[in-house]
Amino acid sequence: MKTIKSILIATTLVCATAVSSLSAQQAAQPAQEHQWKVAIGDSVMIKRECVEYLTGERPSVWVWDKVHTVRQLGTKRFPEGVLLMNIYSWICEECLIPVTHNEEEVAEQPKEQPKEEPKVQPVEQPKEEPKAEPVKEEPVVAPVKEEPKAEPAVQPAEEPKEEPAPVEEPKNEEKNAQSNQGDSIHSQQNFKHSYDRFTIGLRGGAAGLLHKTKEGNWTCGGDVVLDLQYAHYWTKDGRPVDLGIITGVGLGYAQSSVKSSVNSTRPNVEDGDATPMHIDYTIRADEVKEHDGQLQLEVPLMFSLIHQNGLFFNVGPKFMLPVFTPYKQTISNNPNTFVEAYYQETGVRVTNDVITGLLAEDKYTSKGTDYKNKFTINVMLTAEIGYEWILKSGNSLGLGAYANYSVYNSFKNNPEDPNVDPLIRVESAPSSTSNAVINVNPLTGTYASGLGFFDAGVKLAYHFNFPKKRKNIDSKLF
Repeated sequence: MKTIKSILIATTLVCATAVSSLSAQQAAQPAQEHQWKVAIGDSVMIKRECVEYLTGERPSVWVWDKVHTVRQLGTKRFPEGVLLMNIYSWICEECLIPVTHNEEEVAEQPKEQPKEEPKVQPVEQPKEEPKAEPVKEEPVVAPVKEEPKAEPAVQPAEEPKEEPAPVEEPKNEEKNAQSNQGDSIHSQQNFKHSYDRFTIGLRGGAAGLLHKTKEGNWTCGGDVVLDLQYAHYWTKDGRPVDLGIITGVGLGYAQSSVKSSVNSTRPNVEDGDATPMHIDYTIRADEVKEHDGQLQLEVPLMFSLIHQNGLFFNVGPKFMLPVFTPYKQTISNNPNTFVEAYYQETGVRVTNDVITGLLAEDKYTSKGTDYKNKFTINVMLTAEIGYEWILKSGNSLGLGAYANYSVYNSFKNNPEDPNVDPLIRVESAPSSTSNAVINVNPLTGTYASGLGFFDAGVKLAYHFNFPKKRKNIDSKLF
């Protein structure tokens, strides 16, 4: 009975010692994992519980049984991501375990083995001890306590040397050989991939229609435009700049003013009656002011550069089409304002006194739509520069400056051409019972010889970034 009791005591002590050593290793494990930081050049493995990359793709089967090398840490889209050699997909740091970078692998590998050791070893040791030592002596417990301390120290030290073997022995040896060949081939090449983005932007600033008149000039106004844009970007491993192309549509309103003096004599101009009559016009006006506006549609086609530090630069052509062009015109009445129309066929002369209501007050104001300028196509050169911040959602917020300048437009007008309507046109001569019928035309459509467009200001944009899904690209690479 004493022998059986001593055996039971020895077995209990050995198991307790093994359990305590195992729990101590498990308690130390979290601290080691938190202390380890990934660095470029580290050899790591991917945990089995990692089922997707940061971009959403599922890893290929072979990546879990392979030792990988860290190539890059962090990018603009994934600041906390890790890029592994030959995988070219971003993965989080928590999905990685170290292999040869430091000594932590020695502490991690024997964790699973001590579970089997205490079951086999304690049973064999007590059988030999009762034969060598007397049964009646109870100090047998002392040597039993010393032997378990020595056994874990010897056995775990031997087995970790053999454990790296399962890492190098995947289920399929041929796939492992192909992947090792890929390490030497593809590690020397830069891998390309792409992503898309949709942008909502609002911009505003100074603007002008760049009127050209013989005796006057334009004054600056302003504009507000809503931009809806789509962009496609190409990135390349090792290249700090993303290259892209932008298109879309912009809708906004721009306004500017023109001030001019009018002094014109036009002989032999036809009136607007069914039976046209020739008129000699003489018009003088020291001050004619006009506010021209336009609801405009824009279609950009720009090249884009985005640096990894957040700076961006966009440049390219833009097509602008005015779809609605209202105006408001004011003619000041002063001694130098004069309108005269002489009908050659009838010998009737129409002057200010007969054109009632036109200049009855100090200022005459007219409003309308300049149909002559309604579909004037502009080709502009546009540029944008600024900075964008990456948000936690993966989208980005951009702030920058912009400028657009018209290099070509389809507006054609010659104020000296007799066929061009004068500023104040007498439609029909007066009679004994009625006054003359007159019409006031816009200054832009009569005395402006040229138009253009220019605007510059500040733009605020929100970018929705959409990584482009790759169809099992890892398996195609290897």
